[in-house]
Amino acid sequence: MEKAYKILARQKEISNKKAKELIDRGLVYIGDKKVKIARAEVDEDTHFRVEIPDDIEIIYQDESLIVINKPPFVDSYEIEKAIDGAKLLHRLDKETSGVMLLARDEYFFEKAIEEFKKRRVKKSYVAWVEGIVAEEFEIDLPILTIKGNRAISKIDKKRGKPAFTKVFPDIIQGKKSRVNVQITTGRTHQIRLHLSAVGHPIVGDEFYGSRTKAKRVLLHSHKIELLGNLFEAPLPKDIRRYK
Repeated sequence: MEKAYKILARQKEISNKKAKELIDRGLVYIGDKKVKIARAEVDEDTHFRVEIPDDIEIIYQDESLIVINKPPFVDSYEIEKAIDGAKLLHRLDKETSGVMLLARDEYFFEKAIEEFKKRRVKKSYVAWVEGIVAEEFEIDLPILTIKGNRAISKIDKKRGKPAFTKVFPDIIQGKKSRVNVQITTGRTHQIRLHLSAVGHPIVGDEFYGSRTKAKRVLLHSHKIELLGNLFEAPLPKDIRRYK
């Protein structure tokens, strides 16, 4: 037995530090199972698979704004650091793909942030969820987020901040459903927590109750409308069709 990151480093001929980073970013698998702990003890003949994310695609850019089609497994802040002069207007969870906005000048940043604060930014997502969703519904449950090494959100009707989510049925496949989701608030893990709270956790989201293994949390930021401009990221393969 040996620590996972050390075996990975030898197999891929990379440093131990780089191997740990790949595991921490959620890019390393044994078969279809993600390796979650870099220091986990595994058999020395274990074969690892590394899934490097797609190149970051620019959907739109001008002197004030850059719109990214974020691939899964890339941290939002990594993208911000990679683009000189860019500043995140919002963030997506590491495993979430799709439309993400960054400002290129302070004036536009302040103007856009005001739109977010006044809930005038329209955000639409697509997700695969557990169970059958045949009718549209709304979720109005306040969310309390506890910051730490890893943010944790929970429903808290006394201390939570208002959070609103609308869910629309799209496709039913077996005991899974693809849904369109619209949010007017942007609480940490809002869609993931809200869907879990009503018995429809997002497929692959083991943190919030999904019992289905998947390569990632099957959530995609599909469209964002800001200041009269609509930006859209095409549905990736794993969102277009569930297996």
